[in-house]
Order: sequence, then C-alpha cells, then structure tokens
Amino acid sequence: MAVLGDLDAMMRHLREVLLNLTAVGGAVCILLVVAALAFDITLIMFRTGSMSPTIPAGSVAVVREISAAEIQADDVVTVDRRGNLPITHRVTSVADTGGPARTITMRGDANASDDPAPYTVDTVRRVLWSAPGLAPVIVRLSEPPVLAGITLAVAGLVTWGSWPPSAARHRSSTHGPSDLPRAGRNRRSG
Repeated sequence: MAVLGDLDAMMRHLREVLLNLTAVGGAVCILLVVAALAFDITLIMFRTGSMSPTIPAGSVAVVREISAAEIQADDVVTVDRRGNLPITHRVTSVADTGGPARTITMRGDANASDDPAPYTVDTVRRVLWSAPGLAPVIVRLSEPPVLAGITLAVAGLVTWGSWPPSAARHRSSTHGPSDLPRAGRNRRSG
C-alpha cells in the first residue's frame, strides 16, 4: 500500500506542476494578446536574407505601427506595398511631403544599393526587436494537426487535473482495511 501511496503522491505532484505550467502559459498568451491589441504590436516573419546579418532569413520580428512623422533615418521599418508582400528594410532618408505623409528611401542591410524607388507612406511598422530562427517554429506550430494535438493535450491535462481521485484508493489510504464495512457485519437476526 505504501508504494501506491507514493505513486499517488507523485502523480498528484506531476498533475499540479503540469496544470500550473499550463495556467502560466495561458496567462502569458492572454497578456500577449492584450499587449498586442493595446499597443498595436504584431509579428512579422522574414523569408529572405535582405536584412542579414541584422535580421537573417527565418527570423521573427516584433513590430509596432507608427505615424510617418515618427520615422527616422536608420529605423528598420516594414512598408505595405499594394499588390506585393510588405518589405522590411532600413530607412536611409526621410523627406517631408508637406502633410502627414513622408517619402522614405530604404535599403536592406545585405543590399549594396537603395531600393529601386522611394516609398510615400502615412504609417509604417517599426521593428522593435527580432529573434532569429523562430519563423519555422511558428509556422510548424500553426499547422492544423499540431494545433489539434496541442488542443487535445491541454484538454486532456485539464480533464486529468479536475478528475476526482479514485474513491477506492482514497478510502484505502485514509482507513485501514479493518475500518471498511463488511457486508452483513451489523445485521441483527430476527
């Protein structure tokens, strides 16, 4: 019986640790979503090496939308282009257009020359920081089979965590075998 008690204690401890880790992970996810919405922050994944070595291909960057008036030379920004993918390069010059828009010239850190044409923008997304190698991980975790597996694992963990302990094991660990009622023990004959 002592072995079962030790095993039960280990399983309870494991369950508590896993539930706590899941709760912390869930809280972090909620905080990140709130921060992203409150501060207009998004993620961008890099497919090319035009910003290498600063931001190599396969990196993920955290970006925040700013007005054109806030753009400065040497900022790394993402510009949305109609009909094309967005481009993230370093600003080499900023020209005032007389209104809220600015005309910026950009160049990738790995490129020898500026982009072919300047960009006239009202807003851009400034790179706050980046992490190399995370893009493939995020892409993999976003695949439906992986998301389904994660969902099932978390649901199973929550179910396991809220499942009541076995009644028979619980009774046998709190009462000795002689404390259990026996059928017919207290019957009076007639």
